[in-house]
Amino acid sequence: MARKRKSKKLSNTAIIIRTFIILFLLIIAFATFRYYRRQAIQSEQIRQEQLAREQARQKIIRQHKAFIREIGPIAKEVDKSFDLLPSITIAQACLESDYGKSDLSQKYNNLFGIKGNNPNTSAVLKTKEFEKGKWIVVKARFQIYDSYEASIRAHARLFQKGTTWDAKQYRHVLAAKNYQTQARALVKDGYATDPNYADKLIKLIEEYDLARFDK
Repeated sequence: MARKRKSKKLSNTAIIIRTFIILFLLIIAFATFRYYRRQAIQSEQIRQEQLAREQARQKIIRQHKAFIREIGPIAKEVDKSFDLLPSITIAQACLESDYGKSDLSQKYNNLFGIKGNNPNTSAVLKTKEFEKGKWIVVKARFQIYDSYEASIRAHARLFQKGTTWDAKQYRHVLAAKNYQTQARALVKDGYATDPNYADKLIKLIEEYDLARFDK
């Protein structure tokens, strides 16, 4: 009888151990399933976020290209009479009007932030100026145009006529024969206060192959 009780006790212990092992394995399997499921969900979320960012980026690029297609032919037609490179004009318009999205360009067709004096043909808006090593916000009066073409022609005349205090202010701009030199001449001749202005123009020209309009 003692031997049977001992054998039964061992059998019960084995059952308990097997049950414990099975439960342990089930717990491990469940935890593993939860872990990989969570990883799969996170991976899918990351993929969806990346896809959304890429779609947003492509949408912005399409908008930029549409703006370039709109003003590119105008700049090419206007600039051929003014010793200016269309690639520079287009890049300036993209940069200064935020591809036609700025208030100044949308409301008043002013692509280049050209200032005005006559209250009847200009509007007062806020703008940023780079002074003493930092950007500051100031109010200024800007010219109103009836079309992008009028804005581009006024922009070209500015370089030809110079300023009221120096008719030859933009002589280096007009003498430049390629977009790199002309971009740097804009800073040299005092057109822009942003020290990185030339590099920004060159980057835009190369990113969107704007030099094709110079041919």
